[in-house]
Amino acid sequence: MLKVIINEQQTFEVQTQPKQTLLNGESFEWDLVALNNGHFHIIQNNRSYNVEVLEADYTEKSFKVKINQNIYNLAAKDRFDLLLEQMGMSSTAKNKVNNIKAPMPGLIWDIKVQVGDTVKAGDVVLVLVAMKMENALKSQGEGTVKNIKVAKGDSVEKNQILIEFE
Repeated sequence: MLKVIINEQQTFEVQTQPKQTLLNGESFEWDLVALNNGHFHIIQNNRSYNVEVLEADYTEKSFKVKINQNIYNLAAKDRFDLLLEQMGMSSTAKNKVNNIKAPMPGLIWDIKVQVGDTVKAGDVVLVLVAMKMENALKSQGEGTVKNIKVAKGDSVEKNQILIEFE
């Protein structure tokens, strides 16, 4: 079973069985044809729909789709996500970052954060130069900078802790 949330407003339960699909417990008849590279054609209740997948994040199970010129944001939760949610172990806990380590040996070129700064996933926290290339190291989750263990110009080794978070 999947729980699908559309534009953070509508929620649907989708169950796929060998011979049919159920939408909120009722039979849902449709004809789906995959065309190419994220394009689909759907016929449902004698109506035709052209669907294009604009963005897909399979890790987060979130999608942006265009259906007949209208854009929708979809978020899906499978049975494991729903079980974790029931147990109070929602995905927000996994997005907290503990520390950032050097992915390779290099030189600290620039530090983009200070102690006390709050970062979100994807924020650049520092720049590491390795093999004459600048590598922007980004936060993998959310957190507040607790300690910066390096300074601009420091040489670092692989897996050395660079920044700690609270």
